[in-house]
Amino acid sequence: MAMILLMAPYSDDVVLTVKSGSWWYMWQLQDATIWTRLSAWLPYSIHQIAIWFLITEARRERPRYIFGLHSFNVWALGINSFFIVLHIFQTKLFYDGLAQDTHEATSMGSVVLMLFLIFLMENRRRGMFFGKSVKFMSNVGDTVRRYHGYYFSWAVVYVFWYHPVEMTQGHLAGFAYMMLLLLQSSLFFTRFHTNRYWTVFLETLFVIHGAVVAWYIMDRGDNGPWSMFLFGGMAVFLITQMHGLGLSRNGKLAIALPMLAVMATFYINFPDTLVGVTRLPMINYIGTLLMFLIVWLLIRGGRLVQALRSDPDKAVV
Repeated sequence: MAMILLMAPYSDDVVLTVKSGSWWYMWQLQDATIWTRLSAWLPYSIHQIAIWFLITEARRERPRYIFGLHSFNVWALGINSFFIVLHIFQTKLFYDGLAQDTHEATSMGSVVLMLFLIFLMENRRRGMFFGKSVKFMSNVGDTVRRYHGYYFSWAVVYVFWYHPVEMTQGHLAGFAYMMLLLLQSSLFFTRFHTNRYWTVFLETLFVIHGAVVAWYIMDRGDNGPWSMFLFGGMAVFLITQMHGLGLSRNGKLAIALPMLAVMATFYINFPDTLVGVTRLPMINYIGTLLMFLIVWLLIRGGRLVQALRSDPDKAVV
């Protein structure tokens, strides 16, 4: 982050795109070339393949979870650090990011889907609603837990390279968050990676980041967008995430009551925004259900293909 600040500015001498459409992303070159595009796509591809290779090698080793670093963790930390620095220099020299060729919905959508998958794989441990798990989702959640590293690493690395480095509040907050996620993605098969307080912090930070960005890009007099993110996220935390922290009943009340008091105070003063508090939880739980169905179909499809290969005459889904 210090390097980002020291090497600024980034877009003072480039021409950015002209606004067009509701999903317009401003931080793209007006006249991109094959070289500016390759400056983003080539290092992104190498970065992604390198992390996937490390995950595959680590899974083959079947290591224990330790309070320390395996050799592949050291490699992952080094690779991620190298590509973070490279992206800063790449933006300074070429500016282009993956946003030049991909839709903005893919950036936010990849992280949102990651959150749905987290809810699935944590369902057995912390439950979905007030500590109660949804039983029929448990086996699919176990499968997600075994293979989540491949998708999660793609989502984080893709979003990291989607955006050029910039000095807006949203970009700075976003890159700080991405670096924390890259750190988390480097610590697989360690106890740090599974620390419940650390993982919930990363989950809830997404909500805080969304609220901050909404505050800066929306009309400051419009309390709807940022409050929807912030208080909707607080509701999800109280319904689901808080119950995975191992807190006593009194501990949960000590956290929940002040949060509920803040929410009540806000909505008493701005009652017209009250409907917004339900949107994020609804999106979250409906999205998790849909993700369950998608993963379940993929599992069943995989079993069918495996059965057909082993014995085509006796294959049963």
